[in-house]
Amino acid sequence: MTMHTDSLLKLAFRLVKNGLRFRYLRFTGKPGKPLAVSLEVTHNCIAKCIMCNIWKIPGQVPNLPLAEHIRILSSELLSDIVELDITGGEPFLRDDLPDLFSAISDLKKNHTKSLQAVAVTSNGFLTSRILADAEKILPKLRDVGIDLIMVCAMDAVGELHERIRNYKNAWAKVDQTVQGLKALRNKFPNLIIGLKTTVLPLNVGELGKIADYADINGLFTIISPCIITKGRYLNPDLADALIFSPKDIEAMIQFFQGESSRWSYHENRLVRYFQKRVIKKPCTCGFNYFFVRSNGDMFLCPLLDESVGNVRKVPLEKLFSSEKASRMRRRIGRFPQCRQCTEPGLERYALPYEGFTYLHLLLKMGRKRFLQLHCHLGLDKYFR
Repeated sequence: MTMHTDSLLKLAFRLVKNGLRFRYLRFTGKPGKPLAVSLEVTHNCIAKCIMCNIWKIPGQVPNLPLAEHIRILSSELLSDIVELDITGGEPFLRDDLPDLFSAISDLKKNHTKSLQAVAVTSNGFLTSRILADAEKILPKLRDVGIDLIMVCAMDAVGELHERIRNYKNAWAKVDQTVQGLKALRNKFPNLIIGLKTTVLPLNVGELGKIADYADINGLFTIISPCIITKGRYLNPDLADALIFSPKDIEAMIQFFQGESSRWSYHENRLVRYFQKRVIKKPCTCGFNYFFVRSNGDMFLCPLLDESVGNVRKVPLEKLFSSEKASRMRRRIGRFPQCRQCTEPGLERYALPYEGFTYLHLLLKMGRKRFLQLHCHLGLDKYFR
């Protein structure tokens, strides 16, 4: 990306404006306009990962029907949305996933005109279905100017990935999916492919291999330690088995300080967290972001275990502007979960909106290094 000095100055002034606005919203507890949203389209999953209990939700617990997801996305509240995150469970277990993307493409034309990217996180095991659905989805998104960001979970290169995901031939299947997606990328330039690695005591030694695999295959990486939460991953009972040893922590510090990983802001925050045991980074959950569980419960932050209500019972706009949501917004960044949050996606949404931290990075890093970070994180989307 190239950016002239006057454009960089405009970005800096925009960040100042954003910073002042965010502090007003934080003081009052008022919501902003959501720019990013995560929809858990299903809790069903074919993996039984050792760090997550989503798969233990009974199968008879219903997921929101397609019409409800379309109704959410059609809300006036989401008319300025820039990024949409589709997650699970395993999203590709839904037979109507291509229909959801058709609706997303249609909404872009007249409603969500600012939408620029839809990310889908998958374990990558359903290779044939993933590739077939992606080939249906990509032309429709391309025609309305939306990137499809496909993120495959990869926790090791080889057999260890199978042990972590508790799924036979897990490594071979995800590798096959990645290679198939790469072939599609040659046809559709709006396809961006990445890897999501959950760091556990079991796979600390695999991080370099994963980064090398990503380099060879032209993939971005999201590498971050597992999170213990009653919210998103439902896994407090697994906490004792997921404790990092001092040796593990030192190995992670060396990795994140090295050249293998390129998400420099996230890396620096993680190194500080490992050293201080308290995370320090901006968060705008509940102001420009929210998460909807597969049953319709709406959370200002996916790591919190208290929802602000259910979208099937109360209109989305009322939930987001409710007194309960206002009280919770005032506490964002101060919940106990916030002090241990190593979730990289949330800080991406926060940096442009919180403003001052990102402005400080611009001044500290200088033009060239800042623009590399700016483009690598995809945050240029928030300034178009």
